[in-house]
Amino acid sequence: MWLKWFPWRFVVRYLARSHGFIDPVALLARLRDFAQPSEVGEPIELLRAGIVFHARGLINSRVIQHNLDWIWPYWIVRQFDPEDESFIPRAFSITHVNLTHRNWTAVGWPDLDQYPIVDPRGLLTPHYDGWSLDCWIVGDEDGPHLYPSQCREAEQRLSLSPAPQVVTRTGNGRFRLETCAFVALDGGRPGCHLKVTAAGDRPAWLVISLRPYNPEGISFIHDIRLEGGAWLVDHRARIEFSTAPERHHASDYHGGDVAFHLSGSREQERRVRCGVGMATAAAMYRIHPGEERRVELRIPLEPERSRPLHADGWNRERRQACRLETVDEKIQFLYDAALTTLILHCPGDAFPGPYTYRRFWFRDAAFIVHALLCMGLIPRAEAVLDQFPQRQDRKGYFHSQEGEWDANGEALWILERFCELTDRPLKPEWRDAVVSGGRWIVGKRLPRDGSPHGGLMPAGFSAEHLGPNDYYYWDDFWSIAGLEAAARLLDPAEPALAQSFRREAADFRQAVDRSLAAAARRLGTPAMPAAPTRRLDAGAVGSLAAGYPLQLFPPRDPRLLQTAEYLLQHCFVHGGFFQDMIHSGINAYLTLHVAQVLLRAGDPRCLDLMEAVAGLASATGQWPEAVHPRTLGGCMGDGQHVWAAAEWLLMLRNAFVREEGDRLILAGGIPEDWRRPGHHLAFGPAPTRFGTLSLTLETDAGGRTEITWEADWHRETPPLTVHLPERDPVEVAAEIGKVRL
Repeated sequence: MWLKWFPWRFVVRYLARSHGFIDPVALLARLRDFAQPSEVGEPIELLRAGIVFHARGLINSRVIQHNLDWIWPYWIVRQFDPEDESFIPRAFSITHVNLTHRNWTAVGWPDLDQYPIVDPRGLLTPHYDGWSLDCWIVGDEDGPHLYPSQCREAEQRLSLSPAPQVVTRTGNGRFRLETCAFVALDGGRPGCHLKVTAAGDRPAWLVISLRPYNPEGISFIHDIRLEGGAWLVDHRARIEFSTAPERHHASDYHGGDVAFHLSGSREQERRVRCGVGMATAAAMYRIHPGEERRVELRIPLEPERSRPLHADGWNRERRQACRLETVDEKIQFLYDAALTTLILHCPGDAFPGPYTYRRFWFRDAAFIVHALLCMGLIPRAEAVLDQFPQRQDRKGYFHSQEGEWDANGEALWILERFCELTDRPLKPEWRDAVVSGGRWIVGKRLPRDGSPHGGLMPAGFSAEHLGPNDYYYWDDFWSIAGLEAAARLLDPAEPALAQSFRREAADFRQAVDRSLAAAARRLGTPAMPAAPTRRLDAGAVGSLAAGYPLQLFPPRDPRLLQTAEYLLQHCFVHGGFFQDMIHSGINAYLTLHVAQVLLRAGDPRCLDLMEAVAGLASATGQWPEAVHPRTLGGCMGDGQHVWAAAEWLLMLRNAFVREEGDRLILAGGIPEDWRRPGHHLAFGPAPTRFGTLSLTLETDAGGRTEITWEADWHRETPPLTVHLPERDPVEVAAEIGKVRL
C-alpha cells in the first residue's frame, strides 16, 4: 500500500531536473491538454508496442547509417538513397524505421500460428520478429554481382495452389535468380521452405546469406554454426540445406558484412560468435555458365498452439468458402488472395497482420470475422468468437486495449451477426458475455447534462486514426449497435432484459441525434465530424460507421451522404482516402468504407473507389495498412493488413448481394466491364441473414444481362431488388429465380 502514497511525481521531477532533462510530468500534462479529459491517456498496450517498435528504430539508427556498405534489405536501400523518392533525411530522427516500403507477404498453413514473411525482393524472415535469409549471385572479384535488394525492378507473384507460395525473380542481364518461399507439412510437422534457382552466362557463385535484420530493421544474431548440413542459429533455430555448401564464410560485426569476405583466397569459417549481435554467414554454391543451380532450404517451425494441422488444409478450407467466378483475372486474383489471407490469419484467433499486428484487437476482429462469416467460413469464425468471453473482464468490458470504448459494441454486433447468418440461437456459452457486455455499455454512458457529449460514451482513444482522446461518434454508433444486437440475441429467452437494452439503445440514439444536430448548426452542414466539438477533418470517416457496416441510418440519410461528400472532396488522393492523422497514407479499408456508403445510396462512384483500391494492391495481392502516395509502398502498420483484405471481400460480397433492412439487393455493385458478353460471373454460396444464396450473371451480345439465383432460405422468402449500377432498381419475386435486364 505504501507504493500508492509514495511521491513518485516529485521524485521523477527532481531526478529529471537535476540531470538537466525536461520535466516529464509537466510534458505529459501539456500533451493531455490537446485531448479531451479521459480516464485513459493512451492504451498501455499501444504504448508498449510503440516502445518496442522505436527501440528497434533506435538500434537501426546506431547500425545502419554507419554501415551503408553492407547488403541491406530493399526498404533500407530505397529509404537511405538520396537519389530516391523514398529517401528520408535522418538529421533529428532519433529512430530510423521503415516508413516507405512496409510491404511483405506471409506464407503458412491453415491453423498454424507461424507466419514466415517475404519482402518485395524475396528476403525471407522465417520466424516472428527474427533474422532473415537473402540470396545473391556473385561473379568474379571484378563483378558483376546480383543483389536483389539493390534491383529497382523485380517480378514477384503469389501462387495460391496448392499452398501459398511467394515467387520472386530478379536479374541483371548476366545473372538471373528465382526464389520460392512456402510452408509445407513434412511428416505432419510444419516447415518453411525456400527453393532457390540461379543461372548465369559466366562462372559465379550462388550465395545464401544469413542476415541479422528483417523488414522492420535489426534482429540480432549472436552465434552461427554450420554442422551436419545445417545452420544452427543462436543454439536454437535450424536451417537445413538440401545440398551441403561448397564453400562457407562467416563474419562478426567488427569483421564487417560477410559479403566483404567471399573471395576464394579467404579461409573458410564454420562458426562465428558476435557479442554485438550482427553475425552474418554465407553458404556458397558454384554456378556453371548455361546451367541452373538449385538449392532448397527447410526451416522447422514450432507452433505456439497445438491445433491439429491437416495435410489437405488448404483444399479443405477453399471447398468451404464462397466462390467468385470471373474472367477478370485481376479481380479474381485479389479475391482469392484476400480469402487466403483471411484463412491464414485466423488460426483460432484473428490477427490483423502477420508481423507488426500479430496480436488481437476487437475492432479488427469484428470486420475480419464478419468477412469469414460472409465467405461461409463458419467454423473458423466460430472458433474466434468462442475466445471473446475469455477476453472480457469482470466488469463486462471486452478488453483488447484500455480506453477503446467501441470494443463492446463490436463484440456484441459480430456475435449477433454470427447468429443471423447461421440461423442459430445465442450459444449458452456466450449468454453471460452478452448480458455483462450490454450492461457495461449502459453503465459507461455519460450523464445527460446538456453538454455536446451528454449521454454519449466517455472520451477515449478509440480508433487511433481518428485523433487524440475525444467523445467519438464511432464509439457511440458501435455502442448503440451493440445494445440493439444484445436485445435481439436475448429476445427469445429473456424478453424483459432484451427490452431494457432496447430502451437504452433508443435513448442513446436520441442523445446522438441531439449532439449531431448541434454539430450541424455549428458547422452549417449535416456532415458528421468525428466528435461533437471537432471541425470536419479526415477523422470524420469514423462517423460513416452509422451507414457501414451498422446500417443505423437509412441509405440516403443526408448526414451520411454529406460526410462522404466532404471526405471525397477534401480527403482523397489518387482516388483513395488519405488519412492525414497517424496513418499519413492512402488507406484501402477506409476507402472501401466510403465506397460501401456510396453503394448503399446507389451512387456509381463506389465503383471508382473499388477500382482505386484494386490498383493499390501489391504484386502479391496485398495491402499495407496505409500506402505512401508517391512510392506506393507501405507507410503505416503491417505490410499485409488483414482488415484491408477482409474489406475487399466484404465489398465484393455486397456488390453481388447485400442485406438492406428486410430485403436483399442483388448486383448493386457490378460494373458494366464485368458484364461484357462472354464474361461469366458467379458468386456463392453466400450466407445472408435470410439464407444462403448463389448468384450468376450472363450478358448477351445485345448487352442484356440475365441474373439467376438459387437460395436456401432460413424461413420465408425475403423481398428482393435487382439494382445494376447504371439501371433503375427492379423489385422481383425471389421465388422466380431469374430476371433479364
